[in-house]
Amino acid sequence: MFSEIIAGTMRWGIWGANHSEKDAQKLIEVCLEENITTFDHADIYGGHTTEELFGNAWKEMNIDREKVKFISKCGIVMNSEKKSSALKYYNYDSNYIQNCVDESLSNLKTDYLDVLLLHRPSPLMNPEEVANTFQILKDNGKVKHFGVSNFSVSQFELINQYFPLVTNQIEVSVNQISAFNDGTLDQMMIKGLRPTAWSVMGNYFSERSEQNIRLKNIIKDLCRKYNAEENQILLAFILKHPSRIIPVIGTSKAETIRELKKSLLIDLETIDWFRILEANRGAEVD
Repeated sequence: MFSEIIAGTMRWGIWGANHSEKDAQKLIEVCLEENITTFDHADIYGGHTTEELFGNAWKEMNIDREKVKFISKCGIVMNSEKKSSALKYYNYDSNYIQNCVDESLSNLKTDYLDVLLLHRPSPLMNPEEVANTFQILKDNGKVKHFGVSNFSVSQFELINQYFPLVTNQIEVSVNQISAFNDGTLDQMMIKGLRPTAWSVMGNYFSERSEQNIRLKNIIKDLCRKYNAEENQILLAFILKHPSRIIPVIGTSKAETIRELKKSLLIDLETIDWFRILEANRGAEVD
C-alpha cells in the first residue's frame, strides 16, 4: 500500500522550509525518482496551509494520480490564521471528519485520499460514530483506507472492532523506543499490518543530552563500519525491526531524501542494533 519510505510534508511549508510551489515540485520529483511515492499530510500542517501548497504544486505536474498515495490526518482543532479556535482540542464528530476530508481533497487537488488517519486519540471518541463515518467516506469514494496515529493498543482496538484499520502511525526513533515494549508493534505484527513512524530522527541532531552523547559514540563508530551517514544509521535502526516499520521522513531537502533512501540497503547486524539500544537505555539489557 505504501512506498518503503514515506515523504512527510509537515516542514515543507511555513512550519519549516517555507518552500515555494516550484520548490515543492522539485521535492515531489526527487521523491518519485527515488520511488518514494507516498506523501504524508495533515490538515493542520503549516497552520492549515501546507496541503494547499502541495496541491497547487501537484496539479501542475501532470503525474498519474494512481502512481502516488496521499495520506492525511484530521481530528486536531487548533487556532491559525486560516481557522479560528479559542482552544486546541480533538473532534471526531461525523460532520467534522467529513468536512475535514472535503477540505483536504480540495487543498490537495485530488478526488480521494488513499489513507485517512485519526491524528490523536480523544477521550470523547465514539467508535461506532467514527466507523459509520469511515463507511460513508469509503462508500462515497473519498477515502480508500483508514488508520490512526499515536493510538495505544486498546485505542486502536476500540476503532478496529467496528471498522478495519490499516496502520498506526507512531513515534519511533533511537531516542523513542517505547513502541518496542508497549505492545504497539506486536499488535501490528499480529494483525499483519505495517506500522508507520514519525519523528524518525528523534532529537539526535537537535539536543545535546547524555543519551545523545552515548548514542553518537556508537552511531559514529557504525558509520565507519557500514560506510554510512549518521541519519542513515538512525533509519536503519528502525528498519531492522521485524514489524517492518515504514518511516515517514520529515526532511524538506532533496539531498537528504536521496541520502535516506539508501538506508534501505543497510542491514545492521543484530549486535550493532543492540549496541544502539544499550546506548539509548544507558544500561545493558536485563
